[in-house]
Amino acid sequence: MQDVQDKISGLRERKRADTQARVHIAAMDLFGRKGFESTTLDDIANAAGVSRRSLFHYFASKEDIVLSTKAGLGDLIEAAVARRPAEEPLLEMAEHALTDMAADFQGPGPRALARLIHDTPALRAGDQAKYEALERRLAQAMAARKGLSPDDLQARVVATTAIGVLRMATETWLASDDDSGPEVHGKAAFTALRLTLAE
Repeated sequence: MQDVQDKISGLRERKRADTQARVHIAAMDLFGRKGFESTTLDDIANAAGVSRRSLFHYFASKEDIVLSTKAGLGDLIEAAVARRPAEEPLLEMAEHALTDMAADFQGPGPRALARLIHDTPALRAGDQAKYEALERRLAQAMAARKGLSPDDLQARVVATTAIGVLRMATETWLASDDDSGPEVHGKAAFTALRLTLAE
């Protein structure tokens, strides 16, 4: 009986994930063709093949559809920090964890998403809150990796600085006209930070 319930639960989760992915793909296509403001939730529901009511079961708004793509970033950051040597200095730990993670965001899809958020005021506001949450997750992950207090001041300062570098690197990545990934711009930004600290 438990096996049957587990299978049913697994099928539901797969269906939910498939529907969310379908809605996201449809929305991003429409945003690219029509623009964020001109695209309605009805447009997205029709393109994804779901009812408006079903759409609201998964996402509360257009902004939620876009920003939900960043929901797993905190987990990715924690995993990246966990792979770093515990004896590594905090700034190096943050740099390598973030640039390793950024290397996974290659190609036109992630760039189009980052540009959409950057160019849409309604999305930028929500994105700011996500960055603040990432600062906390990074600080706590580094503190845990090094056996420090969860609210260690040095870990918090480094995390806040590192996420600021990540945001600036995203800006330079979007402004560039080459095919380099965001991690290249992240490494350059961290190099600039180190040169400043050495003055």
